[in-house]
Amino acid sequence: MNFDSIKKIQDVDLKNKKVLVRVDYNVPLKDGKVDNNKRIVATEKTIKHLLDNNCRIVLIAHLGRPKGKVCPEFSLAPVAAEVEKLFGVPVHFAKDCVGPEADKVVAETKNGEIALLENLRFHPEEEKNDPEFAKQLAKHGEVFVQEAFGTVHRAHASTSAIADFLPGCAGYLVQKEVEFLGKALENPARPFAAVVGGAKVSDKIMLLNNLMDKVNVLVIGGGMAYTFLKVQGHEIGKSLFDAEKEDEAKAVLAKAQEKGVKILLPVDHICGKEFAETAEPVTVEDINIPADLMGMDIGPKTMAMFREELLKCKTIFWNGPMGVFEFPNFAKGSFAIAQAMIDATKAGATTIIGGGDSVNVLKKGKFNQKELSHVSTGGGASMEFVEGKELPGLVALAK
Repeated sequence: MNFDSIKKIQDVDLKNKKVLVRVDYNVPLKDGKVDNNKRIVATEKTIKHLLDNNCRIVLIAHLGRPKGKVCPEFSLAPVAAEVEKLFGVPVHFAKDCVGPEADKVVAETKNGEIALLENLRFHPEEEKNDPEFAKQLAKHGEVFVQEAFGTVHRAHASTSAIADFLPGCAGYLVQKEVEFLGKALENPARPFAAVVGGAKVSDKIMLLNNLMDKVNVLVIGGGMAYTFLKVQGHEIGKSLFDAEKEDEAKAVLAKAQEKGVKILLPVDHICGKEFAETAEPVTVEDINIPADLMGMDIGPKTMAMFREELLKCKTIFWNGPMGVFEFPNFAKGSFAIAQAMIDATKAGATTIIGGGDSVNVLKKGKFNQKELSHVSTGGGASMEFVEGKELPGLVALAK
């Protein structure tokens, strides 16, 4: 799709207007408070822009998976307190997102203030992309701003149908995501490498196939690497093997050869006898894994080889861990990739992390996200964007 056809928040006259903003405030809560406010902080530029324009800001969001019912543990009330603390203006919380309660709170909110409406997913109509529900939401604004990149791959009422009732534009966060992910795919500085990990080939096959048309180097690690090693004729012991995707793995290798894409797979491994946090790490210095062991992480030679390759690249995209990083004994490979990306950034490369698990690697290893060019907030949306799919929430903005 053509992203130039999407209006940007800075190109719309918002002075003194009532603005409805879809945000991604799906944040972790602990003891009735926000435990990690990164997603709220990420919307700061857009919120500040609206406050500078003396707007009446109406925020809509979801939290968790209440499945269309009211669940008090998924209430956005604690988020309202955090938003007020962060942005330093009064925040009025409505106990519903449509109906008289929402209308009343929005009406009482003054220009230069914020209303936060209750969890959209307390209504089953939200996930059904119900036009009547979208129309009710649209009453709360004169302009719609899409600031929740993490939900644009869903055709929901607050991302898709709403654009039929209000003129829409992209907030700064959505623009940044589209710019980084789009530029990396359409016009990357080369050499361009993609590092793809995670457990299953089946989860990443579309991603691999779409990247194959764009990258110079494809680095494959994680549980999915063993399927590729097995189809190349190597022994993988008790490691994860995606039997149903054997043919597709072969096709990926053949396509890489045909397109001149360099594929790097692990040459040594850190293994365990069983899949458990307490498993004793065993370094296998060979590409073949003994019958009684399973691969749980990439080995030291592989870490060095992957690092050397990445430091030659000008653009790097990373999705998915290199091993079972949740277990401290098997996190080194994923941490090595994170460090290589940080060092590549310092050397002038554009580095992009897209996908929840890779972001969790950064948190677990206490890496500074600011030392990378872009850490996507999108999770599934970033994946689908990079897979080349049309995202309903962006298509809606292009109307």
